Amino acid sequence: MSKEKRVSLFVYGIVIVFMFFVPAVIKGPYFTHVLILAVINIILASSLRLISLSGEMSLAHSGMMTIGAYTSTLLVIRLGFSSWAALPLAGVAAAVIACLVGFPFSRLKGIYFAMVTIFLSEMVSLTAEQWRGLTGGSSGLYNIPRPDPIIIPGILNITFSSKVSFYYLICIIMLISLLILFAIEHSRIGITLNGIRQADSLAESVGINCMGYKVLGFTIGCFFAGITGGFYAQYISTINPTTFGFLFTIYVLIYMVVGGTRRFIGPIIGAFIFSLLPEVLRPLKEFQPYFFAGSLMLIIFFMPEGLVGLPKRLILLYGRIFLNRDRHAQN
Repeated sequence: MSKEKRVSLFVYGIVIVFMFFVPAVIKGPYFTHVLILAVINIILASSLRLISLSGEMSLAHSGMMTIGAYTSTLLVIRLGFSSWAALPLAGVAAAVIACLVGFPFSRLKGIYFAMVTIFLSEMVSLTAEQWRGLTGGSSGLYNIPRPDPIIIPGILNITFSSKVSFYYLICIIMLISLLILFAIEHSRIGITLNGIRQADSLAESVGINCMGYKVLGFTIGCFFAGITGGFYAQYISTINPTTFGFLFTIYVLIYMVVGGTRRFIGPIIGAFIFSLLPEVLRPLKEFQPYFFAGSLMLIIFFMPEGLVGLPKRLILLYGRIFLNRDRHAQN
């Protein structure tokens, strides 16, 4: 293992340990709620990055979360499924829809694929709103059961009656999700997706099924969005067709781009920082959309590698300043 990879794994370990110990240091239900949303955004931004590895830009995450949320809720309420079985099935439902939609439109590129995914999200919301007998229509579904308790006699008794228990649950889901996404990115699938992004025509000429790999990446990314939607429904205990709007997807895209798409940790940094910043800027709440738009433009024009490249830029800037000062001193 190279030195760079060892350093990266060490940094990831520090971040994970820090996130698990945050509730013990800073207490309060509201702050815990903000942290839960930040972890949710980390999963979404990281899964969206997997889709972008092939060069496609998906804006379907809000629709996939809606599918996951309704699937999980209906399985628990109508069919009596365990909440633990409903969560992965929520991801499977989103993945199946993504796969079915992905094949007909996988040849579209750039803005055209993004437009199709926007329409997909809107169709999901409209279907949930009009199918009143199943989804409750615009009123949605309420009193969604919380996750089933985890009970080990004499050892463990977790009832999910507090936000802290939900925080640790979503942290575990995040850890498993990131490990899977990291493994996929560094596997043959991830290498192939990167190759398709760089030169899809060349990839096809050597026998790579570009359409199949693009659909696979889209399907896997939507799978994690579906699981996240299922968790959110069980956490909030209510769901309606407008819970995850188009603006929600735009924010996830901003988290990914601002954090940096070239490295795995980029969306993690972007989602975490930009999920907490609105709380710092709460007195200027009406200006938050302008702040996000301005940040995105600054990153695109002046730091295209994202926030993940900021330390390197600061080191280079520091070196230039001191080198110039030493040269002037010698002269």
